[in-house]
Amino acid sequence: MKPCGTSRLTAFTYKAIATLRGPYKQKFAIPRQPNLVPEAVGELVFKQEFADANGLRALDQFSHLWLIWHFHETSAQGWSPLVQPPRLGGKEKVGVFASRSPFRPNPIGLSVVRNLGSAEVDGKLVLRVGGIDIVDETPILDIKPYIVYADSITGAESGFASEQPGSQRPISFSASATQALTASAADYPRLKDFIVAVLQQDPRPAWRVQANDDKQYGMKLYEFNIKWQFSGDKIEVKAIISSDDDPEF
Repeated sequence: MKPCGTSRLTAFTYKAIATLRGPYKQKFAIPRQPNLVPEAVGELVFKQEFADANGLRALDQFSHLWLIWHFHETSAQGWSPLVQPPRLGGKEKVGVFASRSPFRPNPIGLSVVRNLGSAEVDGKLVLRVGGIDIVDETPILDIKPYIVYADSITGAESGFASEQPGSQRPISFSASATQALTASAADYPRLKDFIVAVLQQDPRPAWRVQANDDKQYGMKLYEFNIKWQFSGDKIEVKAIISSDDDPEF
């Protein structure tokens, strides 16, 4: 009899079943956990090989889903046994398996998202999901239903990540940013709410959070480059620049 733990399989090959299309165009500004920004909505566009609506039959009975996905933007950088979680200020080290760092032996992500329904769009099978924490064009490996009695554990402990991040700091918009919101309202009616929700998570690098920070930041959401800056304990959105007008995009 073969002893336990001596399987000859040491490497595996998986196919992406879908590609996520979403508002986060870069890693910066993505919330560090799912559902912190409910306004972040994405679409899973199924690959032709898996675009059979029968695969989604009865999925509408579940309000939330697990997405299993590939860290395609960081996988080539390898992994480290020790990482520096932003929650600990980006300075204290913990084991990679005590973190949700993307720099893992197998670059696989796991997110719980809201199920917003499926449809055929332009000949493609699409599943809409909300509360995403995933960058645009991420390969999706699998989808599973979220089961409340099994997946929500009463009395579970979350270690150094026990408190939900975020704040209610004041966020204002300059005259030019307000004008840009008005101009884009027809296509992006909730853009302002989305920007505010993202900024409430304080997307700055962890080591800058406690600093006297007057740096101007930019983050790419949808087709816009959002320029913003701290002023004391407040944030001002300085500009909202369309990709058509921004050579940096």
